[in-house]
Amino acid sequence: MTATRPLTAVYPGTFDPMTLGHEDLMRRASRLFDRLILAVAAGHHKRTLFTVDERLAIATELAQAYPNVEVVAFRGLLRDFVVGHGAQVVVRGLRAVSDFEYEFQMAGMNRQLMPDVETMFLTPSDQFQFVSGTFVREIAMLGGDVSKFVAPSVLQRLKERMAQPRDPS
Repeated sequence: MTATRPLTAVYPGTFDPMTLGHEDLMRRASRLFDRLILAVAAGHHKRTLFTVDERLAIATELAQAYPNVEVVAFRGLLRDFVVGHGAQVVVRGLRAVSDFEYEFQMAGMNRQLMPDVETMFLTPSDQFQFVSGTFVREIAMLGGDVSKFVAPSVLQRLKERMAQPRDPS
């Protein structure tokens, strides 16, 4: 008899904010792997609307329905995080052909950095293929309705954030 280690995947992203598309991929990936780590990028090149602690809180709340999903912040190279957590797979979402070129290049680079780790691309369900955190942030900042794109708790946090005075810079 041989013992096999649980199949662990990492789903990285800024999740700013976490959209219904992110939730869809988390739900579907959680069915494919024994353990799914939602890796919330802390020090990323994007300027975020929510702090890493806020994004962790949102993701943790939304991941509660999935007992095999763990939410963890990460900083630095994804390679170090993936290897450090013993993961065998990186899950990435592809919404459109425009995502593919960037994600394909990233998967190739990750293969060079982590030859034993596979990248798995998932496409969101049809109703979420056009939803992105960037679009949701921009629509919310301009006073638009994003209720079709985020969970009610995320919508509430967005409304609270939009009600706060913003730095004009």
